[in-house]
Amino acid sequence: MTGAGIAALVTAGVTFQTANASEAPEDSAPRTLSVTAAGKLASTLAQDLGADAAGTYYDAKSKSLVVNVLDEAAAEAVESAGAKARVVANSLAELKSARTTLQQDATIPGTSWVTDPTTNKVVVTADRTVSEAQWAKLTEVVDGLGAKAELQRTKGEYKPFIAGGDAITGNGGRCSLGFNVTKGGEPHFLTAGHCTEGITTWSDSSGNVIGENAASSFPDDDYGLVKYTAEVDRPSEVNLYDGSSQAISGAAEATVGMQVTRSGSTTQVHSGTVTGLDATVNYGNGDIVNGLIQTDVCAEPGDSGGSLFSGDQAVGLTSGGSGDCTSGGETFFQPVTEALTATGTQIG
Repeated sequence: MTGAGIAALVTAGVTFQTANASEAPEDSAPRTLSVTAAGKLASTLAQDLGADAAGTYYDAKSKSLVVNVLDEAAAEAVESAGAKARVVANSLAELKSARTTLQQDATIPGTSWVTDPTTNKVVVTADRTVSEAQWAKLTEVVDGLGAKAELQRTKGEYKPFIAGGDAITGNGGRCSLGFNVTKGGEPHFLTAGHCTEGITTWSDSSGNVIGENAASSFPDDDYGLVKYTAEVDRPSEVNLYDGSSQAISGAAEATVGMQVTRSGSTTQVHSGTVTGLDATVNYGNGDIVNGLIQTDVCAEPGDSGGSLFSGDQAVGLTSGGSGDCTSGGETFFQPVTEALTATGTQIG
């Protein structure tokens, strides 16, 4: 832990299996799509298919959208729209029910679960602090869910960390700035909520006070809004730590398979892939955070609140994970789109 110890980096690996899913015949090749175009098509198909839709992800290798469906009629509709269809066993409603069971019967510190569209299951992960008795309880609950869930271990430990890139400090702790935003024409910035829960006045890396908290949400969500109180440069960009920066022009929803990059004040810039959505993480002490983006991007103490982006689009704020950027690790992110809506702000 660094400083006040109020950040959180938590892991949940994904085991890529296909035991529960079979691919529909490839009568027609799926359209080649960008991640942004795939996300838009996924949203449209989800509305059109309704209960027949069972999750989507982006296949970066073929640059196509894969849509899980429950029957051949829905598969034909998906393929006619230019996506690739997979007929799977579990509906989103069934997977949601499995998550509800986990929330009720397996609320154990050091655990997380995420709906994985590539396996059509809820993947439950326990860290090294979970005892044998707790593991037995998890096993019992997961086994009771049948083919809707699977259980795995991670060698890491789910623990709070603190320490868009640039460092922001206060009360002896350090986090990272996420994205510059505006609210009612006034300049603000977003960071992690577990940072703003413990720090109210923020300074830059030189110790100059730059802002005061305007809003904070943690746990359940993990975002914080800080209003600038000093006249400083606040461009809509992310520090790439090589003398250059990435301009940010808007915000985008994450898609499984999306290629993303993270910038933070401890480990600077690292890239990877979105591996899951709507993840739930139990940090202990009653701190359960829902609706997170799961990635295979590494992070370390001090990166909390930092920027996750894809091209010029803001995607997430660093929430938590485990591992490090030497041996590797996974990280969870608060979706930026949700934080923008909740705080009434916009990128800029």
